[in-house]
Amino acid sequence: MGLQRQCRGPLLLRLGFVLCAVGLCVHVYLEKSWRNQAASLTGPSNRSQTQQKSAEGGTEDSKTHPIHNRKQAPRWHIDMEPWASESRSLEDEARRFLKYITTPQVSCLSEGRDGAMLTDAKGAWAACLDPQYSLAHRMQEKHCRVYSFGLGADDRSLEQSLASSGCDVHCFDPSLKQAHQQKAQMWLHRLSVDWRDPNPAIVAQQQHANTKKLATILNDFGHRQVDVLKADMESAEWKILENLILEGVLASVGQLLLEVHLHWAGFEVPGDEPSVVRYWFSLLRELQRAGFLLFHVYSDPSKPRVFLHRDVFNASSAYTLSWVNTQWL
Repeated sequence: MGLQRQCRGPLLLRLGFVLCAVGLCVHVYLEKSWRNQAASLTGPSNRSQTQQKSAEGGTEDSKTHPIHNRKQAPRWHIDMEPWASESRSLEDEARRFLKYITTPQVSCLSEGRDGAMLTDAKGAWAACLDPQYSLAHRMQEKHCRVYSFGLGADDRSLEQSLASSGCDVHCFDPSLKQAHQQKAQMWLHRLSVDWRDPNPAIVAQQQHANTKKLATILNDFGHRQVDVLKADMESAEWKILENLILEGVLASVGQLLLEVHLHWAGFEVPGDEPSVVRYWFSLLRELQRAGFLLFHVYSDPSKPRVFLHRDVFNASSAYTLSWVNTQWL
């Protein structure tokens, strides 16, 4: 009996050690399994949070090294100029605007003499042939292109002169009977430039098959740029100009010739009279910031002296204005 008790004691002690070792191994195994499972559950969440941070503004690394090739948000409105005065009166707005459109900002010269311009029969429409700008050189190389937008235009003498000088001339008129035809060295198209409000927030407007954005016309015709763009659109010119600015296509135009009508606000131009004139002025200032400088002004003496339905400021109801893109050197 005593011998059996002596043998049983060390055996129980060894069994205790074995059980402790097995318990420790089981604990380590369970701990490791739990950590792996926790990592698998939290890993995707952490990755999605990192992706979300990147989408919202970048991680710390992307903020340190910002991406420069992000697409800019489209513009739906022009930048309005400050009011001419605190009174916001029509008189102050009109005087500022009229002074601006009747003061050429650059001269069109050639070999030291004034008048280096190609004009129509009346001298109203003019293209600058100053050698410091590109048109004269491109005409010599027979690589110039002209777009002329009108409504039932009768006088195309400037376009004919440019075509005779070797320019590729395209006249757009939605009133034409044929879709496309060639006449007197010029192409005539039953098409017009779109002048409707470009803001998509405006209620959906009726689509017109014969009107397109200038960028779309350029793309359809396979043209990248236009040396001279002329527009005589009978009071739609303000919205046409706004569209050209907001489209971002002004860089594709070398010279811009425009007849502006001042006897009323124009199509789709809202606001009271001071606001309308401020809007007109803001459009022209946008042109100047894009590099366009006024080189020719013409006031038709046969037109009535009417400014927004009033006989004031000794202003004509219509002016023909010509700008040169000084970025085209």
